[in-house]
Amino acid sequence: MKISTILDHIDNGHMALPEFQRGYVWNRDQVRGLFDSLYRRHPVGGLLVWATESTTASHRGDGPLAPGIVKLLLDGQQRMTSLYGVVRGKAPKFFDGNALAFSGLQFNLETETFAFYQPMKMKDDPLWVDVSELMKAGNAGLGGFVSRLSSNPATAAGVGDYVARLSRLLGVTEIDLHIEEVTGADKTLDIVVDIFNRVNSGGTKLSKGDLALAKICADWPDARDAMKAKLKEWNSAGYDFNLDWLLRSVNTVLTGEAKFLYLHDRSAEEIQGALKRAIKHIDTSLNMIGGRLGLDHDRVIFGRFSVPVIVRFLDQHNGSLNEKERDKLLFWFAQSGMWGRYSASTESTIDKDLEALNGEDGGLDKLLETLRLWHGGLRVEPEHFTGWSLGARFYPVLYLLTRMGESRDWGTGLALKAGLLGKMSKLEVHHIFPKAQLYNHGFKRAEVNALANFCFLTKDTNLNISDRLPEEYFAEVETAHPGALASQWVPMDRELWKIENFPSFLEARKALLAAEVNKRMEELLHGDTRWLAGPPAPALAPAPVPGGITSEDEEQELEAINAWMEESGLPQGEIAFDFADPETGQQRAVFDLAWPNGIQEELSQPVALLLNEGSDVLAIASQAGFRCFVSADELRRYVKSEILAEELAA
Repeated sequence: MKISTILDHIDNGHMALPEFQRGYVWNRDQVRGLFDSLYRRHPVGGLLVWATESTTASHRGDGPLAPGIVKLLLDGQQRMTSLYGVVRGKAPKFFDGNALAFSGLQFNLETETFAFYQPMKMKDDPLWVDVSELMKAGNAGLGGFVSRLSSNPATAAGVGDYVARLSRLLGVTEIDLHIEEVTGADKTLDIVVDIFNRVNSGGTKLSKGDLALAKICADWPDARDAMKAKLKEWNSAGYDFNLDWLLRSVNTVLTGEAKFLYLHDRSAEEIQGALKRAIKHIDTSLNMIGGRLGLDHDRVIFGRFSVPVIVRFLDQHNGSLNEKERDKLLFWFAQSGMWGRYSASTESTIDKDLEALNGEDGGLDKLLETLRLWHGGLRVEPEHFTGWSLGARFYPVLYLLTRMGESRDWGTGLALKAGLLGKMSKLEVHHIFPKAQLYNHGFKRAEVNALANFCFLTKDTNLNISDRLPEEYFAEVETAHPGALASQWVPMDRELWKIENFPSFLEARKALLAAEVNKRMEELLHGDTRWLAGPPAPALAPAPVPGGITSEDEEQELEAINAWMEESGLPQGEIAFDFADPETGQQRAVFDLAWPNGIQEELSQPVALLLNEGSDVLAIASQAGFRCFVSADELRRYVKSEILAEELAA
């Protein structure tokens, strides 16, 4: 079938997108590559569609379906959405994504190459043609382009070749694409989703949550939009959750189960009611976790999959808890995060915890007993702070202590509570012993970035301290703000402030941090400390995490790249980016410098600069979809040619 016919079918409702399909995820590089292949008449693959009755078809978007048999795209969504967006100059009705990915595609008549609009490079240059403008004009409007080229001295001489190239570009819509159909009355939604996952085995498969949501949307078409609106609201407040996570809470509220299959036979009215209750209880949970524990943004919300369990408990109690119940529930939340309760087998773990709540003798005490039987003692020991890097499990615990306790800023002496005003008052991680000094003295990366070497300060204070050693600036802090050092669990033995005694400083501070955690946990239990009784669980040595900065020279090179990016008008990357498993939050590697959302956010793929790293780090980054560079020069060439669209010397 010709591309032009397929686009017409999308317009008139004969072709659409099934409800279970994910949104549009292509970036500009992929759109440009598609049009380059089509222009050169290279194969771009066929389409797979599900032919089904429009009366029973659950589809994305507001556009009505045509009567009779319609074709729902199973494979080819990204290509057809890109084609529709460029050829029609707008997104299709089923669109869900970033339209900038296909807006402003240009074609160079001289070089026969495609690029996205760059004002400084393309403005007033007659050799650059807007592809959407050409496609919307069609063959009937080709004369206008010919006249424009003929009347311009810069292009008149080559007008014959240019017109041929414009015609070839217009001919893209006449290319035939093979369409394979899935048909038959036996093709249920479950079977079609299984076919979809098999076809897309190299890409992102549909989750069980996607399938559950597809079935919900069949009866309640606005379900996805309603959920996404609330997710967007939470995102603006600093919490990045996804549809699966929200749906999990809807499930626990409505069914008391974790598995999505229990939602399949529920009515639209039941789902709507459960969503309303789940949202209310999630808001309450986040307010409790942020207000009482101080965990007030996404980076420090560890154990996020325990929230659906909290939501179930709140629903059982109509959202009303007394102070002791609230704090005991928060004790369970904090302990679940510290010990990685949901680091694996999320669904089965949620089910076990729901069983502890829902059984005949269920409740908070049974929930805590389940946790203690699973982990062992719940009291923290100094060795539990042996971890290193911002991705360590006890990093959120350090933040919790800072917010819950009486921690004070070393520059102002003010308590580091939520709600500090001004961009210079935003909390930043501070290396107590500066990284540069430690590297110069031969300390290794794990020691430099040990959790016990971290504290939180305001941005202004962090900048003022710079890279001075504690034996110099600690004395100034203690004179100006007595007690501020101790409020951040700094050992007051001045010998430990010397850099040669840095290992001993870490050991002493780990003991102070562990004591503080246990104190705060006891507060949450309101005297019912039986949950902290018994022998402590062993503190296992943290598994080595590959990657990361290994020398001061590397760090300076990364900082130079970031400075160059800023000079080029582009965003700086994250130095020592902690790459974690998106489902469990477990740290997998440290990338030297990374743009996890792309240098052109959402328009280009994630990028990582990995200096002097092994193949294991490169494999992890590549499998996660990062475009990897092993030298600063390689990264610069990529930015110049593909982001800044500069012509590079041969």
